[in-house]
Amino acid sequence: MRFRSKTFAIFVAVVTTSCASIPRDVVSPEDYPSRVIVMLADGAGLAQWTAALHAGAPLAVQSMPVVGLIDTPSATHRVTDSGAGATAYATGRRTFNRAVGVGSACQEILLRDTAAVRADPSGCDPLESVLDVARARGRAVGIVTTAAVIDASPAAFVAKSPSRYWYDQIADQYVAAELDVLLGGGRGYFEGGSRYDGRNVMNALCQGAHCITNAEELERYSPDDRRLVGLFAGGAMAVVAERQPSLPLMVRAALERLDRNPAGFFGMFESEGTDDAGHSNVSLAEMASEMINFDRAVGVALDYARRTPGTLLVVLSDHESGGMSILERGDSVFAAYTTGGHTGTMVPLFAFGPGAERFAGIKRNDEVGRILMDLVAGGTATGPH
Repeated sequence: MRFRSKTFAIFVAVVTTSCASIPRDVVSPEDYPSRVIVMLADGAGLAQWTAALHAGAPLAVQSMPVVGLIDTPSATHRVTDSGAGATAYATGRRTFNRAVGVGSACQEILLRDTAAVRADPSGCDPLESVLDVARARGRAVGIVTTAAVIDASPAAFVAKSPSRYWYDQIADQYVAAELDVLLGGGRGYFEGGSRYDGRNVMNALCQGAHCITNAEELERYSPDDRRLVGLFAGGAMAVVAERQPSLPLMVRAALERLDRNPAGFFGMFESEGTDDAGHSNVSLAEMASEMINFDRAVGVALDYARRTPGTLLVVLSDHESGGMSILERGDSVFAAYTTGGHTGTMVPLFAFGPGAERFAGIKRNDEVGRILMDLVAGGTATGPH
């Protein structure tokens, strides 16, 4: 108990210091970032980060100057799911659990005529995402995840669907989106192996793209103006010890390709392994391993941001998974859990770069999304406040 209380007290002190020492003035137009990187450690709360911190080497996030906390409910539940949680960040709007990229009004429309919505979801309160805003401004856009790319968190930035489980429909929206970078798992949802309709849309996804299939090809990747597509597993990618390619390698390749656009870019890079670890109630060492791998990917992005003016890096989570705590009994320090699901506790945020100070303190998840939208839009974003 003393271990956990002390850790939380230190974190709150850092947050308080961040809030007190950083001015809250709105950034001037020339200080808006042209490159925005959002890195999402799915399911990672304070205990998960503490596991990484006490595992040894310094963490990249320790050198990020702005620290905050995020309150994570959805529009309908105190405990969000990943679809609603990521939608809050992607659009600046809270929505109902299971939804990706659509607003709360869609829930009533869906209940009234599910068949019609499934046939054509375009009228079910679709929301503009930060990725849409970036693309409208001529910027490159990219998604990297260790999950299947059609999973809830990445899908919230790309697709508009009342159900995160309508995978065929979400995959088709990825094909239509023609992202500049798409790296992760989920090949079966494009090849037909996991699709209800049996269609193979992999050729359409790879049309005009540099389409790669394994870690060796990604290691050799030399960026050009073609889109970069790589789906490395039929579903979600493996746990960190077996994952190929690694998240740091995928992030490095993504940044090399996105950097080619002189207008800038928006990228969302996710670790799903951190969430799976919480759901599975893994050991303290296993949790630390997943978190450290994510932090190494953060380090790749942070190095890029430091050498590339105009780059904002925001590191956050959509919710906490597992109700994890760290206990000590005799000579043993171990992870303990209260659930195999999500919890409603606040999650940490770290930020670096132009506009980073706007994320300091305690924020709602949709408030974080609106700040992202405004920064990507250069101060011209509109929406609920």
